[in-house]
Amino acid sequence: MTKRLDYFSTSPQAMEILLEQENYLHRQFFVGESMTMPTWELIKLRVSQINQCAFCIDMHSKDALKLGETPERIYSLSAWFDSPLYSELERTALAWAELIISRDQVTEERYQQALAHFGAQGLVDLTIAVNAINSWNSIAKTFKPEVGSYKPN
Repeated sequence: MTKRLDYFSTSPQAMEILLEQENYLHRQFFVGESMTMPTWELIKLRVSQINQCAFCIDMHSKDALKLGETPERIYSLSAWFDSPLYSELERTALAWAELIISRDQVTEERYQQALAHFGAQGLVDLTIAVNAINSWNSIAKTFKPEVGSYKPN
């Protein structure tokens, strides 16, 4: 396979927009009460699985492990709905993420359930986080950075 362009060096200002969004979300989830960094990594990983983004699956698996996530929860993630390994809050976040990327209608019942778990700002931030990883997946699938090349800090 031929090497594709380096999107960071080709359009650094555009990438800076996405990185600033990541920085905002990191600040929210690092100090937030309703959402944690490990849960955020699970969402990134699950959305990346659905979008079949190999680079992002590799990256977010590594990041989740670094944050203390267990291997069992990582490889059970594709079947989270039937697994007892995830909390009610995580299940709500994962269900919301899957709903948002599916483009299905957000029913009042599902909206109220997510709102009750995350609060107003938390729900907006969660929705932005889902859209952020969806964007990163599209970029990585287009420009194909080398899978396995990501090294966590």
